[in-house]
Amino acid sequence: MSTFESLEARRELPPLALIAGPTASGKSDLAVRLALSLKDRGREAVVINADSAQVYADLAVLSARPTTGEMRGIEHRLFGIWDGAAACSAADWAAAARAEIAQVHAEGGVPILVGGTGLYLRTLLDGIAPVPPIAPDIRAAVRALPTLEAYAALQREDPDRATILAPGDSTRVARALEVVRSTGTPLAVWQAELTGGIGNTVTLYPAVLLPPRDWLYARCDARFAQMLDAGAIAEVQALLARQLDHDLPVMRAIGTTEIADMLGGTLTREEAISCGAQATRNYAKRQYTWLRNQSPSGWPRIEAQSFDPEDIFVSLLRNEALT
Repeated sequence: MSTFESLEARRELPPLALIAGPTASGKSDLAVRLALSLKDRGREAVVINADSAQVYADLAVLSARPTTGEMRGIEHRLFGIWDGAAACSAADWAAAARAEIAQVHAEGGVPILVGGTGLYLRTLLDGIAPVPPIAPDIRAAVRALPTLEAYAALQREDPDRATILAPGDSTRVARALEVVRSTGTPLAVWQAELTGGIGNTVTLYPAVLLPPRDWLYARCDARFAQMLDAGAIAEVQALLARQLDHDLPVMRAIGTTEIADMLGGTLTREEAISCGAQATRNYAKRQYTWLRNQSPSGWPRIEAQSFDPEDIFVSLLRNEALT
């Protein structure tokens, strides 16, 4: 049974709430209020991060990680646990999330996943393709190719994959090419053998937050400007002082480049705010589109700008009140 099938078939399995949505949509606040509603019914809940930026210790402000006050006494896990000097892959995060979810269940609690990183969620719930480690020399050679040259090579070596990828999608093109060259097997074959997913072991209670775009984008604009006054500049200064590889996720996080350019004198503060806000809106738009079109059709879409856990998670709250 796929993770993304009907929720009704697995009511006897331990609960897992999931709140997905684009940045600035109100996910974190809803997760806390859901946890408090569960607590009112005598069931402890733990919020577990599913955002690829909020895992990094270096990005407290720029990732809009919940503050102690915003957590309102609810335990939060997998926030700020990863050092920015090492990339946290979807597989890395999923392994950590599986362990946390199992522990919360063992403690008799309800885990609440919250985040907007679709790849993280799919890897955790559906599993991951068991692709062997890529040979370092092959990876280096593929990553050194210009994007269009890599795409042309993929058309020859894995034409089926090439037909579903955009020629300019450098990350996915490189991944597909390095897999077929290193293993001799197309990526699609590996992906047909997903392993490690927990979707069939839990009763999933999902909600996808898709508030009005104009409201969302206004929040994105306001959020980035506030970040500069809340410590984002010092955060980027600390990252630059570490002299980390510029290809690491923390160095490519939204706001890092814009603030670094401001510190270097190539952007004014106003220009940095404008560019950072635009980058945030673009990211929110990508998340919005993915969640609307790629998340399972059975996951409720909540198209409002205010969210009440008592309305959205009626079934979960009713069931937990009866346990």
